[in-house]
Amino acid sequence: MLKLRLSRGGTKKRPVYKVVVADSRFARDGRFIEKVGFFNPLLPKDKKERVGLEAERIKYWLGQGAKPTTRVARILGENELMPMPVNGNNPNKAIPKKERNKKEEDKTEAPKADVAPAAEAPKADAAPAAEAPKEEAPKADAAPAAEAPKEEKK
Repeated sequence: MLKLRLSRGGTKKRPVYKVVVADSRFARDGRFIEKVGFFNPLLPKDKKERVGLEAERIKYWLGQGAKPTTRVARILGENELMPMPVNGNNPNKAIPKKERNKKEEDKTEAPKADVAPAAEAPKADAAPAAEAPKEEAPKADAAPAAEAPKEEKK
């Protein structure tokens, strides 16, 4: 499957990206079919040197069935080469990751707590008939349990 995606270049902490057409199975910075533009995120948004695109080639590859990644789709939408993609809805994005994990744990623990009392409730209904044998059983178990540790000590 063909993708229009960004390929990272530049130095450490100074990224510059090429907009390339590549097979989705290849590595991000690996083999590509054609370079169709560049993107420099360090420049201000109002500078024209921030993004450079070959419009004819991009339209050709889109016609051939190449799918842009979300970031490239936004870049192409801003440059009016394709319709602007709809913004996704990720309400967790604004929450720090540590707090997100805590909320997820709370959500998973809540259903478990709800299930346990529901399981205990039927046992309580059946308990009155079975209470007498349960009381006798611990007394019988207590005597052998007391003898077992004495034998182990010898």
